[in-house]
Amino acid sequence: MPVDVAKLKQDWTGFEFDRVEFDVTAEELVEFATTVGERQGRFIDPADAEFQAVPNFTTKYHGRRMWPEEFPRLSSKSAGFDGGKAVEVHGPIRSGDRLVAKSHIHDIFEKTGRSGSMVFIVHRMEFSNQREELVSVVDWRFIQKPDAE
Repeated sequence: MPVDVAKLKQDWTGFEFDRVEFDVTAEELVEFATTVGERQGRFIDPADAEFQAVPNFTTKYHGRRMWPEEFPRLSSKSAGFDGGKAVEVHGPIRSGDRLVAKSHIHDIFEKTGRSGSMVFIVHRMEFSNQREELVSVVDWRFIQKPDAE
């Protein structure tokens, strides 16, 4: 049975289905920055006056759930695959911050290629600090090839 992408989008986008908190430490900021090859002092030296997380730092965090409960599986053959991530930085993340990450399905859309229809599901995590300031948004694109009719 073909997937009704418009109905999926209507039924599943926009509502929060997971919320997690993370305490940020200087050690993990330095470890992540050096692992991704960063060399600027503001990312690897806690003594630097501008010490903060590298822009893609929040991609290391995951919630308790990938999808809302009862979210339909579109394929009986495959769980799908990661279609990439996009990060929007809205403010600095610093050692000592407590981040609250809220997850929701941001978008669902379909593309057709040589192998047929593929459904893209965008899982969005919005990160705010202890002052409730938005500091980062991470979109995970997940791709599923629905079962054929």
